[in-house]
Parts: sequence; structure tokens; C-alpha cells
Amino acid sequence: MSDPHKRNPVHLSVETMAHDKSKPEILKAEIVAESRLFKVESLHLKFSNGEERVYERMRGGNRGAVMVVPLFDAHTLLLVREYAAGTHSYELGFPKGLIDPGENAFEAGNRELMEEAGFGASSLTLLKQVSLAPGYFSSRMDILLARDLYPEQRVGDEPEPLEVIPWPLNRIDELLARPDFTESRSISALLLASKWLAEQGN
Repeated sequence: MSDPHKRNPVHLSVETMAHDKSKPEILKAEIVAESRLFKVESLHLKFSNGEERVYERMRGGNRGAVMVVPLFDAHTLLLVREYAAGTHSYELGFPKGLIDPGENAFEAGNRELMEEAGFGASSLTLLKQVSLAPGYFSSRMDILLARDLYPEQRVGDEPEPLEVIPWPLNRIDELLARPDFTESRSISALLLASKWLAEQGN
């Protein structure tokens, strides 16, 4: 029987937190379910205290993804409205997509911007790489800020034309309050872009 004291929280300060904490040992990994888009992987893990557990995670394709925050001008962002199958609703957000083979994040970001919003960017800045529910997903997304836009439309894989909505920077609180702006990566991207712009004095 497991010792319940082994699972008591360990309280640390920022200064004493170990940055090289040993990861659990993977004793066994196998695909237990698969569809056209997703693979579910079962992991039999052994932790440093001897405890063993079986976790499940969505196995990614290691391609990575990008999300682009387009700065239309010094006072305006561009949003797109797109159908979200998971919630069966139309959501406001930023252009996004997978990184294609042979592309880097900046090339993929510019391509997605052209396909979804009809603009290219002369300047792309990496704001942060984020994960989505890392307890279950291994995928990561690079969030980019796009500036110095120019018109350029490329054909994407969307089933219908996306609506492109200019949004004033001085109405960010209104955007955050909207019931159709809920996607966590878009919210993160908005806050990261706002922070970057404030640091630049915009």
C-alpha cells in the first residue's frame, strides 16, 4: 500500500526551486487509440520516489504550430472569426495553423496570415512559445507579433472565407469580455502582444 505521506506537497521558494528536476522514467509507451487526426498514447511511468502510474496523452506530430497577432497600424489589431468544431460555435481569434514540413515558425506564420487575413508581414517578432494542457498534449505553439503589413492573399484550406475584423487596441477590455473570445491561446497572445507594445512605448 502506498505511503500517503509521499504525496504531501513540498513547499519551495523561487530561489530553491530545482530547474533540473528528474523526470519520471517511461517504463512502457504504446498507442491505445487512433483516428485520422489524433493518437492517444498510454505511458507507464515510474517517479523518482518509486511511485508508478499510467498516464494517457495526445501524441503530437512534432510539427509545431503558430499563432499570429497582426498589428494593422499603431492602434489596431486584426482578428479573424472562424468556426470552431469543438464548441460548435464561431470564435474570434488570431490567425493560426500548423508549421508545414520545411518551414520555420516565421515562414508558417506569414503564410497563415496571408491565407486567413489577406496580409503579409515585413516584420515578425516571437513573443513566446506556449503549450496547451501539457498534462495531455505535447504540442507547442509559437506566438508571433506581425507588423508592417502589406496586402497579399493566398489560398488556404478553410471551408469558407474567414471574416477579418479590425479591433482597436483601446478596446481590449471589451474584447476580453466578449463571449466569443474565449480561446486560451488567443487570450494569451493578446496579453503578450499588449505587454510587448507597452514596453516599446506604443
